[in-house]
Amino acid sequence: MKLLAISGSLRAASHNSALLRAMARLAPAGASVELCRSLGDLPLFNPDIETSDPPPVAALRAQIIGADALLIASPEYAHGITGVMKNALDWMVGCEAFVFKPVALLNASPRAVHAQASLREIVTMMSAQIVEQASVTVPILGSGLSEEQIAADPEISAALRAALAALCAAVTAGRAAGL
Repeated sequence: MKLLAISGSLRAASHNSALLRAMARLAPAGASVELCRSLGDLPLFNPDIETSDPPPVAALRAQIIGADALLIASPEYAHGITGVMKNALDWMVGCEAFVFKPVALLNASPRAVHAQASLREIVTMMSAQIVEQASVTVPILGSGLSEEQIAADPEISAALRAALAALCAAVTAGRAAGL
């Protein structure tokens, strides 16, 4: 089972990216978490060039379509998701990459409620299947924890393993239903 992890932050020290990397370390047997590293390569969304299918956009679309499920984490800026995350999602609206795709919405800060609500609204509009049991907030903002420490923390790792198990179960259920 292939899970694609998408971070809405380009920062090298991003808590959301560290959270996703920790989840890759905790992937259950039979599942792998691939980190998407290309959001910064996308051109700004422009409907005039959408049909030309810029190579970075085509590559992201192929990654999303090729994944069985998505793990999405985005920090909050100005009460919304980051520009890089919004840009990536805007590029995907015109295709069916998100349709019926199981998605876990992750959050590294309990204060980022507006970004989570915005992200939820956007991916729901794109017909993704948000897996509530896999969507968790892990309060690591300001903790100074590295991805290794996140994965090693008993309480945090238990929550992340449970989220991964729920996401994998949603994929299995979707396959059984023919989705």
